[in-house]
Amino acid sequence: MPDAKQKFFDPRPESVGLARDFAVTTLTSWGLPGPADDIRLCVSELATNALIHGNDPGHGFLVRLDADDDFVRLEVHDSRPLHRSQPAITHPAETDTAGRGLQLIEVLSDRWGIEDRRPRGKIVWTLFKAGQPGGQARAC
Repeated sequence: MPDAKQKFFDPRPESVGLARDFAVTTLTSWGLPGPADDIRLCVSELATNALIHGNDPGHGFLVRLDADDDFVRLEVHDSRPLHRSQPAITHPAETDTAGRGLQLIEVLSDRWGIEDRRPRGKIVWTLFKAGQPGGQARAC
């Protein structure tokens, strides 16, 4: 399987789109376009969360992709420790314009979780079946 790839992104809104492009380019180069659409959307959500909620001012985020025969693992690393910024699924009202990102992660990925990153920050990770067709959300 391919070597893991990672890239650091500056703390600016344009970095979310650059992170999406990095993920799709990496998956395509690995010959894994199947889960690319779902992973692309999850990168967008997690990178946005890192910029808004997960980073101390002036800190960027890192996107890491790894794959084996069964799964693609996406990680987004940020600078805010888990005890200061605990990601959690919320249940916004129908009229709310935000707060659904982790609900999307829950639906689109096969598994997800959060880990402390020592000495500073946390990792939000997702797993996707490597052979899964992209763009087909699973039922809730």
